[in-house]
Amino acid sequence: MNVSPCGHLAPAAGARVCAHLTTDNGPACFRVFTGRGARFDLLCQECADTKEPELLDACVGCFDRAEELAHLGRRGTTEVLLRDRELPGTWTTRPCPVTPLNDRCLVPVPGGWLALTQAGFVRIDDEDQWLLGPVEPAEERDVERFDRPDRPRGPALHASADGRFAAVVSDYGQYGTVVDLTEWVTVLDLDRDWDDNEWTRYPFAFLDGGRFAAATACDRLDVFDAATGRLLTEHADDSGYFFGALLPSPSGRSLLVDGWAWHPVGIPLVIDCAAWLAGDRNLPQLADRGDVWDEPMAWLDEETIALQGLGTERPPLDGVELRAAASGRLIGQFAGPKGRMWAHGGLLYVAAEAGLEVWDPAEGARAGLLEGFAPIAHHDGAFAELRNDQLRIWATVG
Repeated sequence: MNVSPCGHLAPAAGARVCAHLTTDNGPACFRVFTGRGARFDLLCQECADTKEPELLDACVGCFDRAEELAHLGRRGTTEVLLRDRELPGTWTTRPCPVTPLNDRCLVPVPGGWLALTQAGFVRIDDEDQWLLGPVEPAEERDVERFDRPDRPRGPALHASADGRFAAVVSDYGQYGTVVDLTEWVTVLDLDRDWDDNEWTRYPFAFLDGGRFAAATACDRLDVFDAATGRLLTEHADDSGYFFGALLPSPSGRSLLVDGWAWHPVGIPLVIDCAAWLAGDRNLPQLADRGDVWDEPMAWLDEETIALQGLGTERPPLDGVELRAAASGRLIGQFAGPKGRMWAHGGLLYVAAEAGLEVWDPAEGARAGLLEGFAPIAHHDGAFAELRNDQLRIWATVG
């Protein structure tokens, strides 16, 4: 192992920092984007204001330490790499006069899809659709809210992997309901109390083993048995962390959490599900994202997480950060993606304004665009669009 230009015997980070950031007690700094992809340098105030600052190729330790001090914001520009090519896939379209309440109200279940409509739960398969029955979630209280302009309160639908259970929760709201679709009974009514809920989606996710995780206060997360609604976790002291959207890893072993803590600062977490159930209330932080949270996220694989938004200021630059799930270390990023996001087969799929975009994280570039296609649900490489009384599905090949 060679000595890095920063003076340390450590692996190179593949990024540059100013000379003032190579010590243990370096100053706060900017992310200065170089205009080449999403590459950036880390520069303190003095160097960022200098025309020709002294930059050093940093070792991993220097870069990671300096990145934690990147609180001054961002400068410079990014470059979006477009390398579109033909996307292999198959299309199916059939009549389907079903209207979900919003784009969060269609989810996959075995053999098809489940929709939440004005009439209630509707089951959809390859040939037909039928009403399972009505659902009446708790009515949200009319309280003073401080909405972000693009974050309206509304219902979101979740379903267990076996299709037996469904949950309707109020994103940016207080209440939710979990239903056993087989027995047609309410398993549990959810309430996370009212405290800054307008800043996060309702924390809910079905887990393996017939369980689900849900917020029972703005800053408390619990696990329940799906069949009985029985609490499986002991109530701990309030965490001081405001839980948001939950996303299980591909294996179900870990839970990605989007949320924030005072003052406020966006801090995604990765929770070990087994440890959590065993009583470990440690909240391992994935990253300090400054003013950025409540952005799309996905598990690229069991070890890698994709978080939308570049930088620590709101609104963030369009793009994706790739972070190691175990350590939170930034292992890559690229500019461009903006919109709801799913992962499959090592690629990222983004429901963008122009259509469904396919991004290759290995290249840091867009690999293709299905123009005009607006899917709202995904399962194992199949993307479903439900509008204008038609169900349209595009399934990846290979």
